[in-house]
Amino acid sequence: MDVIIGIICTTGGFIVAYLTFIRNRDKDTRTDATESAVVRTKLDAIVQGVDSIRIDLKGNERNIAHIAERVTRVEESLKQTHKRIDYLEGGKQIG
Repeated sequence: MDVIIGIICTTGGFIVAYLTFIRNRDKDTRTDATESAVVRTKLDAIVQGVDSIRIDLKGNERNIAHIAERVTRVEESLKQTHKRIDYLEGGKQIG
């Protein structure tokens, strides 16, 4: 009789341990899936931010090119103006 009770208790202990193991394994899987989803969401937000910055930089490159062209024109005009002033002040030839 004692042997039967021991076997029943041992079998019950194994069953409880196995069910606890399965429950914790499923819980760990859910936790891992949740953490993975959070990380993916954050990475997606970072990627969108980088793409937005890239688009802004391309727009700024166009503006910089336009400004550089305007500066070049102003410098050329300034050279011509200085030549005219020098001509009027000292009698030098424009050329």
